[in-house]
Amino acid sequence: MSRIGRKPVIYPPSVSVTVTDGGVRVRGPKGELDVPVHPVLRLEHDEASRTLRVERTSDGKFHRAVHGTIRSLIANAVTGVTEGYQKVLEVHGVGYRARVEGRQLVLQVGYSHPVSLGIPEGLEVTAEQVRGPAGVIQVITVSGIDKQKVGEFAAQVRRVRPPEPYLGKGIRYRGEQIRRKAGKSFVGGT
Repeated sequence: MSRIGRKPVIYPPSVSVTVTDGGVRVRGPKGELDVPVHPVLRLEHDEASRTLRVERTSDGKFHRAVHGTIRSLIANAVTGVTEGYQKVLEVHGVGYRARVEGRQLVLQVGYSHPVSLGIPEGLEVTAEQVRGPAGVIQVITVSGIDKQKVGEFAAQVRRVRPPEPYLGKGIRYRGEQIRRKAGKSFVGGT
């Protein structure tokens, strides 16, 4: 059996969980999320102990695969409506800038034109300058209650200018290690 799928989802008193026909609705202080549940799974909801168990109907390969996934999605929804999710990106490079204008994130990262990305509904994005040991860097913070939306938008921002290995310029996640390469060096001599 799936070790993750067997674990019950325990939710705090500030969260209400409702089992619907096609899934689960999770409401909390930060908002509301719907998690679709595949029909091959059964949900056992216990209001008294504030737990939700995901059970599968058979040990077929697909049933085993979807069991742990759905349990994790429900647990992520509970975490999202209570604490929320956040991804922090750093923009490194001389003259590289980021700013938020309405529901658009505008990036100036070495192209001949600024790149504008629409901010999806349900996400909050901030862009600010922070002085660090390597000088001033731009910090972009993406936050929201849906883990998938937060991660996808952060990845979309990073894809605009991925960090390059020679000078380290580009957009990277906070704490991401960039494997640096030595550039061409003049080897002279006779």
